[in-house]
Amino acid sequence: MRLTKSIAGALLLAATATPAFAQDETDAPDAFTITGSATVVSDYRFRGFSQTNEEATIQGGFTVAHESGAYIGTWGSGIGFANGTEIDVFAGFATEVASGLTADIGATLYLYPGASDTTIIEPYFALTGTVGPATIKGMVAWAPKGQIALGDAGAFYTSATATVAIPDTPFKLKGSLGHSWSDSFLGGYDGDSKVLDYSIGAEASWKVLTFGISYVNTNEDAPFKETFGADGAVLFTLGAAF
Repeated sequence: MRLTKSIAGALLLAATATPAFAQDETDAPDAFTITGSATVVSDYRFRGFSQTNEEATIQGGFTVAHESGAYIGTWGSGIGFANGTEIDVFAGFATEVASGLTADIGATLYLYPGASDTTIIEPYFALTGTVGPATIKGMVAWAPKGQIALGDAGAFYTSATATVAIPDTPFKLKGSLGHSWSDSFLGGYDGDSKVLDYSIGAEASWKVLTFGISYVNTNEDAPFKETFGADGAVLFTLGAAF
């Protein structure tokens, strides 16, 4: 999240960790699962806005999930402000509410070590469903008023993402559409307190590696569009899951 201007720009890859020791077939499955990733990105975009002054950075994180559906994790990235580091801590609960449909409720705490009055907490709710080779996710997130970093304003964000796996290939097509409303910087800088962001791209996987390419843009007005890195750009990612 950019605190001199804006979870879609940040890419967190995950894969189920392999147990260190083989289990007997009669053993009960582990109650906890740990997943994680390390990723290099050509530009870290959060809801369409560059967080790295349109420069490359390294990201990584991990999640601990319980078989009940509860989970907790952390994710970090280099950024171009607030002493150069963003650390997100998140927790929530996900459960299948219908065949192929999962509900997820939780909250993300955005932290910027060493920078004062920058912490933001943002609860979220998401629904994820599968239709054939497509996975579709809808999300709403709300940052309540009263947080020092946002002043007297709150913030609301909604997004829809779609991922379509191409059968019998390692390729996936991806697209997203998001909208922010806020009188704070989270609503953009052109004065209308709202920003539309979108992206379209593809990724290919090989063993634990994933390579991605995408085009990202917003409807922020000039000159703010260029000043805050909200203009159209082609992004590249290379991630390793564990």
